Amino acid sequence: MDGSSHRGGGADMFLQNYKLGKTLGIGSFGKVKIAEHVLTGHKVAIKILNRRKIKNMEMEEKVRREIKILRLFMHPHIIRLYEVIETPSDIYVVMEYVKSGELFDYIVEKGRLQEDEARKFFQQIISGVEYCHRNKVVHRDLKPENLLLDSKWNVKIADFGLSNVMRDGHFLKTSCGSPNYAAPEVISGKFYSGSEVDVWSCGVILYALLCGTLPFDDENIPNLFKKIKGGIYTLPSHLSPGARDLIPRMLVVDPVKRMTIDDIRQHPWFQTCLPRYLAVPPPASSEQAKKIDEEILREVVALGFDRNHLAESLKSRVQNEGTVTYYLLLDNRFRVSNGYLGAEFQETMECGFNRMHGSEPSSPAVGHRVPGYMEYQGMGIKSQYPVDRKWALGLQSRAHPREIMTEVLKALQELNVCWKKIGHYNMKCRWVPGTPSHLEGMVKEPLHNNHFFGDEPTSIIESDGVSNSPNVVKFEVQLYKTREEKYLLDLQRVHGPHFLFLDLCAAFLAQLRVL
Repeated sequence: MDGSSHRGGGADMFLQNYKLGKTLGIGSFGKVKIAEHVLTGHKVAIKILNRRKIKNMEMEEKVRREIKILRLFMHPHIIRLYEVIETPSDIYVVMEYVKSGELFDYIVEKGRLQEDEARKFFQQIISGVEYCHRNKVVHRDLKPENLLLDSKWNVKIADFGLSNVMRDGHFLKTSCGSPNYAAPEVISGKFYSGSEVDVWSCGVILYALLCGTLPFDDENIPNLFKKIKGGIYTLPSHLSPGARDLIPRMLVVDPVKRMTIDDIRQHPWFQTCLPRYLAVPPPASSEQAKKIDEEILREVVALGFDRNHLAESLKSRVQNEGTVTYYLLLDNRFRVSNGYLGAEFQETMECGFNRMHGSEPSSPAVGHRVPGYMEYQGMGIKSQYPVDRKWALGLQSRAHPREIMTEVLKALQELNVCWKKIGHYNMKCRWVPGTPSHLEGMVKEPLHNNHFFGDEPTSIIESDGVSNSPNVVKFEVQLYKTREEKYLLDLQRVHGPHFLFLDLCAAFLAQLRVL
């Protein structure tokens, strides 16, 4: 370890829970080291920030702001902060270890990306930016240099030092960020509310992904500003019609007429191959704190932590050894989603593969996703139909969501299906054909009970004998809202024989009252 990190009385004393490794990088006021969390064995990156250098460079506010924001955030495409350890001389920021570098270097190395790959990155970026905005934070410095890639080439939004908190009715007027990615209203010094400047930057990033160049670029800064303020750029001919339609809607000079995140979500180009876990907006961070993963909780308690104290610390967002261990185990579980959509089973990042059984085709679901709204999510096989088709296969209703779910639960109970609520309109279910009615009692247990539903990443492994039977059918129920102010009910098989699942769907349809 370097001597500079010993000045506060010895880093070993303050970082007893970590084994420090090699230096990953050195910055103007600190360094980043790789480390291993002793209890879990998971890798982390530790930023070692020298207090004196931070103060001399007047970067205290930037550091404080980034720490404050990242402490609250839990999103699969935003860099995670696990804990902050402060000493008289240094600040140790323990963060998620991201292996594959910057998206900027990836674009430079590969040139322009194929649209499917660019879209995957863009979907992840938009989901992360949307999460920021829902938590009243605008990034203000989105660019490929601040988008990191993990070992599986998933995006992690980083560097929140220039971000600011949005307040309803308040406008920001700080000109910041990189000129090439900055919106016209930012470089003009005009007032802006925040979210629309991130949309502009995302438009520039999408252009860079698809074209390998920047839409606005000039060595002469006044000329660059003139191009940005005038929205002067060209679209290459190789872009698809969808991309040619989406980019100009994001790069609108007038922020009032510019696309919103919701508009981007609705765009057919964005929806193509959209992974299920990104299909609906994530909750605010305050809502996430209320959801505790029972399986991970048990793992942490088994390491010697008090269950009640740990649960209370998690709900209160308190940083301590137990909560750091919990989040490291949660984030490193072998699955893409962190569970904020209740996607407890492994999801692939690309369409065309069944998420549970490799190349095995997914069984027909009672409700396929509404075309042009939830295209391809979790379907397992790529749709051969055009995005703009006007029909949908599934159970649709204009009734209130609560009324719909009440009827769904009644029907499931009649069929002796056990369920666990994992979201407001999302459940994991288990059905054993020919099971006597005593199983109905399982339904009446608390919905947060985890006994009947393990969170196994790639296979279903249950401790009870019934669950190991080859005839057990596991499926998920999800209610979606469509653009036509209707609601679409989807049943998606997760485990079990295809034909038994179809039998269940038929019985469910027969049992379900008219909605």
